[in-house]
Parts: sequence; structure tokens; C-alpha cells
Amino acid sequence: MKRSLHALLMLGALLAPAAAAEPDPRVADIVRAGKIRVGLHLPQFIKDPASGEIRGNGTGAVIVQVAQALAQRLGVELVLVGHPSPPALVECLKAQACDAGFLGFLPNRTGEVGFTAPYIQVPFTFMVRPGAAIHSVADADKAGIRIAAVRSHASTQTLARILTRAEMTVVEIPDEAFELIRSGRADAWAAPRPPLLEYAAELPGARVLDDHYGANLQSMAVPKDQAGRLDYISAFIEEAKASGLVQRAIERAGERGIEVAPLDDAVLTGSVPAAKRQ
Repeated sequence: MKRSLHALLMLGALLAPAAAAEPDPRVADIVRAGKIRVGLHLPQFIKDPASGEIRGNGTGAVIVQVAQALAQRLGVELVLVGHPSPPALVECLKAQACDAGFLGFLPNRTGEVGFTAPYIQVPFTFMVRPGAAIHSVADADKAGIRIAAVRSHASTQTLARILTRAEMTVVEIPDEAFELIRSGRADAWAAPRPPLLEYAAELPGARVLDDHYGANLQSMAVPKDQAGRLDYISAFIEEAKASGLVQRAIERAGERGIEVAPLDDAVLTGSVPAAKRQ
């Protein structure tokens, strides 16, 4: 009887730390809240019109798996918060209405939010309307070519720096860019490759180019003043890359054209906190 009681006490001691251990002080506020609010932006997600449920779409299917792994690590509920554009997500982070979010890394955003190292790389390329004589990125930058792009996306900002002769039409959301292609009012749409492949399947004769003009370095972001949270999530991202979690997420999502970003060894080993690199 004493031996059985001792065994039960030992088992209780082993199980108790998971619930009773003090949370990591860097993320203690999230653990106490019992949930982590993770922001996404179009076209990373789709929203069920009936239930309002947000699900990962395209690259977002990879993102949601990474977010789920982070919530599981923290032992909290994952709450996905959708936004129409990257600037709207940045504002959510600045207002502390999002605990973290998934954003393309841009140097001009580092003054507003804190970034982890990238976890995936997504090529920027063009979807070409049916019949357009555009077969490479170089073909797209010619006089008379009309290119659709979504405002404030990393792919749009990269294109604006290199475009010399083509005309760029900026819209607010991906559906508007697709409509310009469908109606013939644009010859090409500049964006990350995965969503272009999805949209191209809806328009017979549309093509997505094989080459690219840049890449989206997709990172996680946190409010600027949350240095401890940034260090914690940065370490999680590096472990997710090193363990194969990110690669498996890409494979399960069936996403083409996405690669795992290189490891940031300084963060992985803890020799340089992420906040010090901002």
C-alpha cells in the first residue's frame, strides 16, 4: 500500500510541473491570458462566411501550422486574427491587439515592429494574362506593359525599386489585382508565387513565370517594445527550422516554390538575443 501511494505521489510530481511551473517571464503575459492572438493578412487566409472561422490559405497553411506549434509550446489557445493588408496587421501589433503576427520582412518596418529571423523564403514573380507576350521577368519591364500589384506588400515594394519602363497599377487586395488580369486591364500581376499559382488555376491560359525578381523573407513580428517576447519567439523559430517542423509544414500544405530560410545560428545558440539585432 505504501509502495502504491509512493508511486502515485511520484507520478503526481512528474505531471505537476507542466501545470504549476512558473511560465517563462518573456511570455508570462501570454501564458496568463491563456491565448496568443496571431495576426495574418490577405492572402494568407480565408474566412468562412458562415462561421467566421479563419483558415490558412496557400502560404498561410504553412503559417498556421507554425502558429499552432507555438501555441502548443506555450500551452495556450491559438486565436487567428485576419487583416486585409500588411499595414493593418502592423497597426494591430502597434496597438497591442495582436501578440504576434506573420509579415514579410522589410527594413522600413523595423521601426514599427520587432522581427524574428525569416523562417521561409517565397519568390516574387508574375502571373501573366492569357495571350500576353511575357515569358520572363525581363519581358515584363517594357513600355506599354501594365502590371497589377497589391499596396504595401513586400513584393510590390521590391518591384517598385527595380521597375523602369512598365506601368504599375496598385490595388488594395489580391482579388482586385486578379480582376485586372481577368478583364484584360493588366498584362501581369506581381506577387509571391504561391497565391499566383492558385489564382492562375481559375483563369484558363494564365501563366505564372518560372523566374523571379526577389523573394519574401517571411518572419514573425511582435510589438516593438516586447524585446523578451521577441527573443522567445525567435528561438522558437530557429528550433522549428532546425527540427524540420517548417519543412514538414511546407510538405503538408503542398506548397510549391517555398523554401525553409537559412538558420540564424546566433539566435539558435542564444549567443545574440534577437532584440539586439533590431
